[in-house]
Amino acid sequence: MADENEVKPVTLAEVKNILKKVEKDREDLLYEQKIALEHAHKFAKLPVAKTNEIVKELEKLDFLQQVHAYKIADILPTTEDDVKAIFAKERITLGESEIKKILEIVKKHYSE
Repeated sequence: MADENEVKPVTLAEVKNILKKVEKDREDLLYEQKIALEHAHKFAKLPVAKTNEIVKELEKLDFLQQVHAYKIADILPTTEDDVKAIFAKERITLGESEIKKILEIVKKHYSE
């Protein structure tokens, strides 16, 4: 049984759906929730099902942590430099083949 206080990452698409549901249930969202919903509308490029597919595939790569899979699914990098930018502050360095695997997964599910 999952602990209700357990912290679990979610994609931007999931945030958008959660906030839309909260908005339906209430009259008004809090200021911070409105800003978050606006951000999600602007930047969530794929529906939840698609982002979850990307996350699941990325989590199978043994060199990525769960948090990286979610970040990649939100940002949807299209170039090697985009991937490198995501990992710029991380303690892991990805090789060329690892970056290509990430880009292949993103490309399979998303094309601009």
